[in-house]
Amino acid sequence: MSAAPKAPAIESRHSLSAPAARNLATATVTVPQWTEITPRWLHRLLPWVNVDGGVYRTNRVAKAAKGQPAGEFGEVKVDLLTVNGSEPKLPTTFIDYEVDPREYHLSTIQTVLRTHTRVTDLYSNRIDQLREQIRLTLEAVKEREEWELINNAEFGLLHEVTPSQRIETRKGAPTPDDLDELLTLVWKKPAFFLAHPKAIAAFGRECTRRGVPPPTVHLFGSPFLTWRGLPLVPTNKLELTGKGSTSILLLRVGESEQGVVGLQKSGVTGEVEPGLSVRYMGTDQNSIASHLVTRYFSASVLTVDAIARLDNVLVTHYHEYDYK
Repeated sequence: MSAAPKAPAIESRHSLSAPAARNLATATVTVPQWTEITPRWLHRLLPWVNVDGGVYRTNRVAKAAKGQPAGEFGEVKVDLLTVNGSEPKLPTTFIDYEVDPREYHLSTIQTVLRTHTRVTDLYSNRIDQLREQIRLTLEAVKEREEWELINNAEFGLLHEVTPSQRIETRKGAPTPDDLDELLTLVWKKPAFFLAHPKAIAAFGRECTRRGVPPPTVHLFGSPFLTWRGLPLVPTNKLELTGKGSTSILLLRVGESEQGVVGLQKSGVTGEVEPGLSVRYMGTDQNSIASHLVTRYFSASVLTVDAIARLDNVLVTHYHEYDYK
């Protein structure tokens, strides 16, 4: 799959215009609508770990030295002996850790929301103008966060998959065989697949073609297609290339499961949600009030086999059926 494009920037305009605010205040009975808001199920499904000091360290078992017995992923193998009634000399062993553990520094998404006090004072009759400005800004921050969780070059899930955990589709379109192969890579308590909506639709077409329509499960009040009991969670942040190809991820989640976890810092000043804060920065001589919106976050893949990736997933293949 080609490199992910640069993350979209969050615009910071001068301030809300009076005509727009006046229209909302006098002629509208619903809050402002924004089509780019998505459910962001990835955020809901990831267990979040509170990080103190802004740094999260993952210390894995050390790799085996040359000539030393190694496990499947190259880690030190524990020397054990099965005893059947005799009294042999028992082996001695210890489990060594990495000397230099990986450190995850929390990333920051920030923007300054600017509103004219005259606008918020005069045109907050039916709908609180400042509240809506903050709400929509927070939605933009959360959308950017999900994009970064998947595509960020430092900690994004797409880039955290090791080569041994990457496979390609057999024929382009995602088939049940391809997802089964993905399950062989994350077979220890897999949690969910993550895919673009078009990739899920393409998988559904292949299942229909084979006469094995995938069951549906309801999560968060919405239906999800499943395969082998695992939901296929849609996100438009797993982007499509110009040729109509994408990737599908399979995750195990949680610290106790040695899976994937989200990282955040809670308890910050002006916190409205864990790791997400809005701070009043004052009003300037032009009556422009400023609010600093900040989100501290990152993600960590605790073990190599906690995530796998199916590449070259084509979403443009359709089948023709003869109904005669």
